Amino acid sequence: MTNLNFKRHRRLRSSATMRSMVKETYLHKEDLIYPIFVVEGENIKNPVKSMPGVFQFSLDKLEEEIDEVVSLGIPSVILFGIPAEKDAVGTGAFHDHGIVQEATRLIKERHPELLVIADTCLCEFTDHGHCGVVEGEKILNDPSLDILARTAVSQAKAGADIIAPSNMMDGFVAAIRVALDEAGFEDVPIMSYAVKYASGYYGPFREAAEGAPKFGDRKTYQMDPANRLEAFREAESDIEEGADFLIVKPALSYLDIIRDVRNNYHLPIVAYNVSGEYAMIKAAAQNGWIEEKPVVLETLLGMKRAGADLILTYHAKDVARWLEGK
Repeated sequence: MTNLNFKRHRRLRSSATMRSMVKETYLHKEDLIYPIFVVEGENIKNPVKSMPGVFQFSLDKLEEEIDEVVSLGIPSVILFGIPAEKDAVGTGAFHDHGIVQEATRLIKERHPELLVIADTCLCEFTDHGHCGVVEGEKILNDPSLDILARTAVSQAKAGADIIAPSNMMDGFVAAIRVALDEAGFEDVPIMSYAVKYASGYYGPFREAAEGAPKFGDRKTYQMDPANRLEAFREAESDIEEGADFLIVKPALSYLDIIRDVRNNYHLPIVAYNVSGEYAMIKAAAQNGWIEEKPVVLETLLGMKRAGADLILTYHAKDVARWLEGK
């Protein structure tokens, strides 16, 4: 046995202290972005059945949720709005007193240090559930840009720190950047959903945001899950148009894409740990099939290891507690 020549990799795993010393990837509270669903009305805290622990909040109930987020040290939230009324062009998305705008004002008044990201899309606000203007059953690209630009400006006026357009219309970053600059918001960054796939993992979100399409699907504007090189074209376009962050969505089945984007571009990369990914872990944990904490932490570490700088995740509050040893 003394003549064997092999490497002893276990030397660096021999104790918790040793493993900590050589750890390559870290997950921090500062990496987390917490999604919140806000609805019009009063005294509303509706549980989302397919996403245990996630709720729709009216503004009066939102205060308590935001206080908890701040107390946990989570630095940022992203807002998704559900209006009381919907129409063909998503008027509630760009109304000065729309639900996202009012929620933003409330948060910034109560906790000005909390960074508010506004999701900029139309699907929650249109009666047809698509992310743009519709003619027959065709989603029109260029007319949608005008409405998205108006929405972004109204969100910035309300105090949003970052605009996050998720609609996947061609030219959406360029249109929003020009509109923000012309309105005097040249310092407001754009966190673009640059690489967004037409995924089966979005089902629970559509329940939470009440934004499922009433006809067809979103495959004419969201990306084909089979395509890798297309991600480069989408990311490059958004960078050229003025994006400041790049989101890859979903995350778990697209870790290779996160790594591709990380290797080729130098903007901050955001992994969106989407609703279906969250729901699967929650369901398995509730059935006793997995232990929730280690699986969640391993999953998010995988996203960081793949190259993500930030993670948008419904697990954020739990993760913040776990990172504090609670």
